[in-house]
Amino acid sequence: MLENRSSAENGAGTIPQTRSTGALRLLPFMQWLPRVSGATLGADAVAALTGAVIALPQAVAYALIAGLPPQYGLYTAIVPAIVAALFGSSYHNVTGPTAANSIVVLAMVGALVPPSSPDYIPTVLTLTLLVGVFQLACGLLRFGTLVNFISDTVVVGFTAGAAALIAASQLKHVLGVNVPNDLSFAQTVLAVGDKLPYTNFFALLVAAATIGITLLVQRLRPSWPGMFIGVICGSLASAALHGASHGVGMLGSMPSGLPHFSVPTLSFDKIRALTPSAVAIGILALVQGVSVARAVASRSGQRIDGNQEFIGLGLANLIGSLFSSYAASGSFTRSGANYDAGAKTPLAAIFSAIILGAILITMPDVTRFLPMPAMAGAVLIIAWNLVDRRRIAQIMRVSREEAIVLIVTFIATLTLALEFAIYAGVLLSLVLYLRRSARPKMVGVAPVPGRPGNPLRNAIKHKLPECRLVKILRIDGSLFFGSASAVQSELERLTNHGYRYVLIAASGVDSIDFTAAEMVVGEARRFDSLGGGLYFSNLKDSAAHLLRHPDFRDAIGEDHLFASAGAALAEIFRREDATPCEACPIRLML
Repeated sequence: MLENRSSAENGAGTIPQTRSTGALRLLPFMQWLPRVSGATLGADAVAALTGAVIALPQAVAYALIAGLPPQYGLYTAIVPAIVAALFGSSYHNVTGPTAANSIVVLAMVGALVPPSSPDYIPTVLTLTLLVGVFQLACGLLRFGTLVNFISDTVVVGFTAGAAALIAASQLKHVLGVNVPNDLSFAQTVLAVGDKLPYTNFFALLVAAATIGITLLVQRLRPSWPGMFIGVICGSLASAALHGASHGVGMLGSMPSGLPHFSVPTLSFDKIRALTPSAVAIGILALVQGVSVARAVASRSGQRIDGNQEFIGLGLANLIGSLFSSYAASGSFTRSGANYDAGAKTPLAAIFSAIILGAILITMPDVTRFLPMPAMAGAVLIIAWNLVDRRRIAQIMRVSREEAIVLIVTFIATLTLALEFAIYAGVLLSLVLYLRRSARPKMVGVAPVPGRPGNPLRNAIKHKLPECRLVKILRIDGSLFFGSASAVQSELERLTNHGYRYVLIAASGVDSIDFTAAEMVVGEARRFDSLGGGLYFSNLKDSAAHLLRHPDFRDAIGEDHLFASAGAALAEIFRREDATPCEACPIRLML
């Protein structure tokens, strides 16, 4: 499914890409809609049928995860999908319910209102409206870089934790036992363990049949809708076993018709209670949505506008909340299948939503024959597929710090409120980043004999002799409030070792902030008091800007800032009225 298709394989009718400007940014569908042809319509219709077959069991399963009746999953696969297709930038991204969003909605809203309460669904819709407002604001304010503050490691850890929560929530349906909904992960696992002697083996057989058939189809015929076939086979197994008469729960019928317009509850107390959750879900959904769009775009060759994706997803959730939809995002499964099925334009996602709407109108009883164990089996497969085992193994092998972030995020997802799990992972990532940044790489360097230009290299690594009068120190990393103390300590160490002159080769310094500039001024004065000096060479314009400000330049000395290390060294030896000794490597640079 992840193989690239060439332009030739995309076939005639592929929509050319144009850069969105002016009114086209407000109405992005006007970029591709005029270029729709008979060829693209046919390809989109075929892709839409495939997408609808995949979406039907998934949407129902996701609604169950969110603690909602099954029709709300289909509502979310219809309205947000159409809006995002019209106002997003991706030609192949399909927006709708996702497993991660569903478990987060249940956890966050369920902490305020029990899923069995009549107020649960109105609260979910209010949360969705707030999510849409937040996402739309991020897009309009061009905060597309916001998602960069959530590392892939945090997303992988959170998703794995969400998968564990989802799996635990479905065990009672697989075993056919009664377990309360409002339990923590650990409590749920323990409660299921206590109920094992009361397992309904008819329910277990139905779940096992669903899982087994789905996995078999996915292995032998990966292009077929394995989950759809698995759920159908599980339903047939239940009917053959007379499961309903043996205590196997059934999903029940859906109401006929499309979602109707309704305004979510907008009381001040509810908005205040839901805002932190809305921000957390909004960020998570944006990360998912943009990640899916970029993943598919990397295969199709399309350029994605991150801010436009924010706007499209924000409008999708905002408008969706008015039509009984809960928080939606880009679906990896449906988007990948949409591209592989030959979709050419966003009309494929729109057609797929129309097919689902037709099912709601003409066949609302379709879910009446679906056993809960079969749906639970499908959800367990979804949860298993959420765990990115390859990425987890790679992170654990490659980086100790990233492994800590992964583990902390995973544990926090299982033990804390889910919005705090996301924040905990982001905060830990930033703390570790600042910790690394606070200790920039500082090494003594010396010229390499016999190399053109006598480049400066790590003296210890390359076993190069160093000058006894001048220490040439290369710093790689920004000088800012977090790293100022570490640099100051290194300069003090050098003076304690007898160096009165230090030349900082600053080609690796990207920026210098106010705190670091004040530190440089203090150190420059200290070196002057010792009868020496602190010099800089090869400063980038971005780093030199603050040091050349009159408030700092006069204290440091304009004659202490040089374009090259050779010029700085020549000035130092001129002031000392000395020449390097015969063995001194600096002679190469003068």
